[in-house]
Amino acid sequence: MAQTGASRVLLAHTRDDQAEQVLLGLARGSGTRSLAGMPAVRGPFRRPLLGLGREDTEAICRWASLTPWQDPANSDPQLLRSRVRTEILPLLEERLTPGVRQALARTAQIAAEDADLLDAQAQDLFSQLMEDPDDVGRLRLPLDRLAEAPAALRRRVIALAVVAAGGAAPSFERLRAVESLLARQGSAGPIQLEGHVAAHRGTHDSPDYGKLVLVPRGAAAPES
Repeated sequence: MAQTGASRVLLAHTRDDQAEQVLLGLARGSGTRSLAGMPAVRGPFRRPLLGLGREDTEAICRWASLTPWQDPANSDPQLLRSRVRTEILPLLEERLTPGVRQALARTAQIAAEDADLLDAQAQDLFSQLMEDPDDVGRLRLPLDRLAEAPAALRRRVIALAVVAAGGAAPSFERLRAVESLLARQGSAGPIQLEGHVAAHRGTHDSPDYGKLVLVPRGAAAPES
């Protein structure tokens, strides 16, 4: 983009690629955002062919006398996506329904709309709950209000807090571990999270009592 002065990059992913992405997300047990597949727009990137099947785009190329470049990875059986493309999806088309690719792509569209709404609501709630970080970057969220939030929003808020503390988006298992702190039973932590961030619950004799505390790398947790 810098060399050409372009403002957009057009990617050739099709509805078939989207179906593969959703199926891989299902196999991993991922959440709504993963099931949303590839967005049509993300930053400078655009995917104008997501509504067309691979057969459609190949037919258009033949009509226009274009020779598309074929990625050799598409036929590499060692790659999971390649096996989904050449083995799993054809089997589902044969044994389940001929329209499975369209159905998976439609699932991506519905999941994306749901995820966008939940993400926006979670961002609003995060902005309401997050206290200003202290001089070493610790973030605090009130336990009670966080516990009252629906699970779909609560986990998103926790993930936003981890990222705001300098970490990476946490896995579902790590999110569940942080959620266990909200019950005020058992261990108060710390729980180690992706990106060298730790979470703990403020104890009775701590100034952080009643708070979920996110501690970034290099910041010492306060003594209880």
